[in-house]
Amino acid sequence: MTLLKQLCRAFVALLLAGAAAGALAAGPVASGSLYQSDVALTDQNGRVFHLADLRGEPVLVSMFYSSCQMVCPMIFETIRATLAKGGKPAHDGVRVLMVTVDPERDSVAALKKTASAHGADDRWQVARANASGTREVAALLGVQYRRLADGDFNHSSTILLLDAEGRINARTNTLGAVDPKLVDAMRKLVAVQR
Repeated sequence: MTLLKQLCRAFVALLLAGAAAGALAAGPVASGSLYQSDVALTDQNGRVFHLADLRGEPVLVSMFYSSCQMVCPMIFETIRATLAKGGKPAHDGVRVLMVTVDPERDSVAALKKTASAHGADDRWQVARANASGTREVAALLGVQYRRLADGDFNHSSTILLLDAEGRINARTNTLGAVDPKLVDAMRKLVAVQR
């Protein structure tokens, strides 16, 4: 690859990063709460909801896609392990939101199958938005994703903890193991809610 092509790619990457940062700065994160977003999501049971409908309890949130065979199952399992480490108060007091980066293929039926395969109970919402809504949610969460030529996706494997008002309280990129800092933050938020 020529130096000019490398510089062009680097410039485009900087522009994209700047656009994502601008979206974050201009959106609900600027005021602290993701719950100002009006993106409509549909969960695995076909229920339409908005982020603000999660207000009142801490929420663990991440992004995935159903046909993923490697990283996404690890995200689900890491969230399950994090909740388990937090004990019954975390299981009963923390909701989970998983939003697909692949709304084109992840129909409500696919989301339901994915939720079932990962043992998601009624405190989990495995959801989809339309393409622009997916981009907005990703920007709000600071998740980057892109579709590959084979239809799979590269995406950030970030798990975030939102407080009861939708503000980002903690985040981790640890997968396959429980991040003690995330568990501690989750326990503190649950204690405040009681």
